[in-house]
Amino acid sequence: MNKITKILTVVVTCLAVGYFSGIVTRSAIVDWYPTLIKPSFNPPNWVFAPVWTLLYIMMGVAAGLVWNRIDFEKEIVKKALIVFAVQLALNALWSYLFFGLHNPMLAGLEIILLWLMIYETYLQFFKINKISGYLFIPYLAWVSFAAVLNAAIWWLNR
Repeated sequence: MNKITKILTVVVTCLAVGYFSGIVTRSAIVDWYPTLIKPSFNPPNWVFAPVWTLLYIMMGVAAGLVWNRIDFEKEIVKKALIVFAVQLALNALWSYLFFGLHNPMLAGLEIILLWLMIYETYLQFFKINKISGYLFIPYLAWVSFAAVLNAAIWWLNR
């Protein structure tokens, strides 16, 4: 498989995870989320879809570039891609915990683990391909903001 195919494969995978996470989110955005007290820095709902779409594309490009190095650095690439897969699963789990179960506290605890796995993915990717590492910085920043937002929503609605 060539580099472009690897990148496209992971981008489509990431977008699919985002799409399926969005299914859980959609009904809660209409029924449950509007009933919550939100902090003043809560972005409007329309911001989330384009931001997450861009982040999923960047994640996929980063992972595809790392995957492309598998013939040269097999063990470190395998480890990095496993960490990537774990953080992607945790990303999907957060949506289920927050929007599916309507549980900001549990989602808040989980987002800490998600952030740590994103950071570990960043470190692993940066060792293999610096551009891949850099592509994870906006994701890390957004999830940092999301963690603060999650905590604020939990606090205001406890």
